[in-house]
Amino acid sequence: MDPREQVQSQINEAVNSIKNSCDCEPEIGIILGSGLAKVAEDIDVKASIDYDKIPHFPLSTTEGHPGRLVLGTLSNKKLALMQGRFHFYEGYTMWGITFAVRVLASLGIKKLIITGACGSLNNDYRQGDLVLLEDHINLMPANPLIGPHVDEMGPRFIDMSEPYSKKLLEIAEKAAKQQDLNVKKGIYASVAGPQYETPAEVTMLRKLGADIVGMSIASEVIVAKQMGLDVLGITVVSNEHGAKKAISHKKVLENVGQSRASFVKLLQVILKNVN
Repeated sequence: MDPREQVQSQINEAVNSIKNSCDCEPEIGIILGSGLAKVAEDIDVKASIDYDKIPHFPLSTTEGHPGRLVLGTLSNKKLALMQGRFHFYEGYTMWGITFAVRVLASLGIKKLIITGACGSLNNDYRQGDLVLLEDHINLMPANPLIGPHVDEMGPRFIDMSEPYSKKLLEIAEKAAKQQDLNVKKGIYASVAGPQYETPAEVTMLRKLGADIVGMSIASEVIVAKQMGLDVLGITVVSNEHGAKKAISHKKVLENVGQSRASFVKLLQVILKNVN
């Protein structure tokens, strides 16, 4: 089989499997990052599908990423929520960690909200702050668009002058004001991990212009843009670089979990105002 046909075949098999499990037509996809998986408990759930039941889906191996696709509604919007993402440091290819984005787009979503935990590089950002992404710096060692090109997925060479939708960003800012939430805006540096950053790396990232850093997001955004999706990025500051406190994944999950209520409040208003 032509590699391009194999790629499309895998996506179709995953999509058909999901449709067989739920007669749902999601409008918006949401990727829930570290510490945010329980947000799925706040929606009206129609179906919950373990990743290992979806053909060709990788498995989430990181703590705090349960590995389920949840279909349901919130604020009268039909959603497909990923309870857990896939990371490059888990040993998957770039194709593997972004496969789900292609599946969600093929299910019919038009907008994708990508979330995650992040470390603060900006001294004005504090643990627990919600940060709306304006842009990113992709420092991943590979690119998800490398390999066989399938015309149906979008152009080979994609424009990244607006990786995050300005319209969705404006909606999110207004939603934050309505809820009296003090959110930040910033630039996200995407690194491979899984180790956290050294002091010298933190200095470098700051000089590059990054406000926050994490181990995901950029690759998913690249594929989402290729598939024609509007993207909104929201991260939660889990730790402050320079705070002279040791970082652990357990602490990251705890810190982000404390911001769940604020995140859900913001998400509900955003969804109400998205067409």
